[in-house]
Amino acid sequence: MDFKKHIRVIEDWPQPGIRFKDITTLLGDGEVYRSAIDQMKDMVKDKQIDVICGPEARGFVVGAPLAYALGVGFVPIRKSGKLPYETIEAKYDLEYGKDTLAMHKDAIKPGQRVLIADDLLATGGTISTCIDLVRQLGGEVIGATFLIELSYLNGRDKMKGIEVQSLITY
Repeated sequence: MDFKKHIRVIEDWPQPGIRFKDITTLLGDGEVYRSAIDQMKDMVKDKQIDVICGPEARGFVVGAPLAYALGVGFVPIRKSGKLPYETIEAKYDLEYGKDTLAMHKDAIKPGQRVLIADDLLATGGTISTCIDLVRQLGGEVIGATFLIELSYLNGRDKMKGIEVQSLITY
């Protein structure tokens, strides 16, 4: 299936010169959404994954159904102040500022094999922060998978030693 046909590209959003890849059109079509998750599952099914982590918020719409399809747990990585239990946090740079991500301190057990899943790999800042959080808790990041990769932004460069797989590449 040509998934690019189901991604709406919005010119000059959120600022001039950006061609925003809007996945809501793909998510809104049940057959296409299921096919995307099924194909992502096929890409990672042999990795002996214990748990999948996904960053807020679009990482939830990729990571949670992928975890369900694989029969493994899902750990949300949230913005600072959003989780109710004790957390660890890491700050990171955004294209337009800074932010902080957090995980529950007991979300990952030492030695667990963790796959990071998100909707988009752009510059790699968010995902490298997720990797750092998992490693702080003793998890082994065995890969990262994405619905979309903007290869021209070289996000893979921030994930040395991590196998990266993407369903759609621009």
